[in-house]
Amino acid sequence: MKLHLLDRSSLNNSSFTAKLNDYPYFLKIWHYHPELELVVILKSEGSCFVGDSIEKFEVGDIILIGENLPHMWLNDEDYFQKNTNESAKAIAVHFKKDYLGTTFFETPEMNHISHLYERARLGIKFLNLDHNLIQDIQKMVEQKGFEKTMSFLHILNQLARHKDTKSLASKGFVHSFKTSTNETQDKVQAYIFKNFNNPITLEEVAQIANMNTSAFSRFFKRMNRKNFSRYLSEIRIGYACKLLLEDKYNIASICYESGFNNISNFNRQFKLIMNCTPSDYVRQHHNDTH
Repeated sequence: MKLHLLDRSSLNNSSFTAKLNDYPYFLKIWHYHPELELVVILKSEGSCFVGDSIEKFEVGDIILIGENLPHMWLNDEDYFQKNTNESAKAIAVHFKKDYLGTTFFETPEMNHISHLYERARLGIKFLNLDHNLIQDIQKMVEQKGFEKTMSFLHILNQLARHKDTKSLASKGFVHSFKTSTNETQDKVQAYIFKNFNNPITLEEVAQIANMNTSAFSRFFKRMNRKNFSRYLSEIRIGYACKLLLEDKYNIASICYESGFNNISNFNRQFKLIMNCTPSDYVRQHHNDTH
């Protein structure tokens, strides 16, 4: 799986685009683009990969992805079965941070929105938003010109002032991706995200990078601010957290589904990364949502 740069330079006489996407399932493309992307999930569920994070997504989720931040929407397995009744629907708004001019959001009245753009560099998931905001975003798809622009400013204002949010990618990932000047980092990360729940060895990934293991280990730690083993474990545990919250599988099944080869190592890595056991994680989540 290759990391793709998507070109949206043609905006059809509009400073930003708001589009309703309706597919059997979302396209499994690990990609990035210079525009920020505001996504509202209207139908379907699955996993959202943003930088080095994995989040469960479901109906009603609103996520803002910063410029040039790699991401991918992956529906659950049910969506890829023959004769399935499942489908995926979402609104995607693409815009550049200077879409109203280079200095518009630098004014004192717009500082909070400018700060929102900065926070979006890591990706933002908005929690417990008023459902009316989703309706406002849906209406914007059909609007044009001045009305559409004013509606979007109103939406950005509400998002910027909303306090209940969650950052997605790590600062280390964003920094390393931004400063990468060759394709090696892209190839390695794309390979890991595609194969993380299968056995992966350091030697195997070093070969993808055309390096010996020692050189690759140094390269990987410099680019990602952590060693390969820790990075892979964090991806796997992030996916395990998503499966735990879905409550479809027992812990032993989730261990193997996430790419671990034994339950003791899974429990050890989970506690190291999440500071709790898988059972405690589920219990804490249930307490937070009830």
